[in-house]
Amino acid sequence: MLRISKLKKSFNIGTENEINIFKDFSLTIKKGETTAILGYNGCGKSTLFNIICGVLDCENGNISIETSKGDIPFDRLKEHERSNYIARVHQNPSMGVSPSLTILENMALADKKSSTFGLKKLVNKEKIQTYKDILNSLDLGLENKLNTPVKFLSGGQRQSLSLIMATMKKPELLLLDEHTAALDPKTSKVVMEKTMELVKKNSITTLMISHNLRDAIKFSDRIIMLRQGEISLDIPSESISEKELIKIYTNEALDELSFTA
Repeated sequence: MLRISKLKKSFNIGTENEINIFKDFSLTIKKGETTAILGYNGCGKSTLFNIICGVLDCENGNISIETSKGDIPFDRLKEHERSNYIARVHQNPSMGVSPSLTILENMALADKKSSTFGLKKLVNKEKIQTYKDILNSLDLGLENKLNTPVKFLSGGQRQSLSLIMATMKKPELLLLDEHTAALDPKTSKVVMEKTMELVKKNSITTLMISHNLRDAIKFSDRIIMLRQGEISLDIPSESISEKELIKIYTNEALDELSFTA
C-alpha cells in the first residue's frame, strides 16, 4: 500500500514566478491496485512521480509504502535507496535500458539491481536460460537475440525490454510514466497488454500516467484526475465509460483555459 500524506511542493519559492503545485495533497493506493493518473500538462502528474522517486524534494509531507518487512518511510530515503522498492518506465524507450549493451547484458544489469558487482562478472551464464524464459513471455523473439545491442531494437522492443527489466525484481511500486506515448498505436496496444499481464501476474501496485483515456479505463482499477495539484476525480475504472470520461476531461480543459486566461 502506498500512502502520501499532506504533500506540499512549490517551485521558485519567494519570487514573482512562485508556483504552488501541491498544497496539502494526500493519496492512498491499495496494494496490487493499478491506478491511472490523468490530467492536463502542469497539473502535477510528473511532479508527483518525481517526488515519489526522490528526484524532487518537497517542503512538507510523508510518503510510505507497506512491504512484507513493514512500512518503509520514503521521505527518509535518498533516491538510490528508494529504487530498491520502486521501478519506473519512462516515455522514452531508451531511458530504461543501456542502448550500447546487449539484451543479455541489460537483463543481467536488471537482475543485479541493488547488488554490488564488477563489470567482468556482470553476466552469470547459469542465468541465461532464465533470461530467455522471461523474454519469451513477450512473444517478440528477443530471447533469440541476446547478443544484439539494444540500440538496434525498435522502440516497441526497447520499451518491452524496459518493462521486463523494471519488473524482474518484483518492485513494491511500478510507475508507468506515459510509457506507450512514443509508440505507434499497434505497438502501444501490444506493450500495454504485456504490461498488464506482468502487473497482474506479480500483483504489483502500479501508478500509470496516461493521456489515452481508453487505456486508462481498460487497463486500470481506479482513475484519478488531477487539476492544479488537487484530485478532481477519483472513481473505479469500471464505473465510467470512455464517452463520459472524455466529457469530463474536456470540461477540465475548458476550466483550465478559463483559469489561466
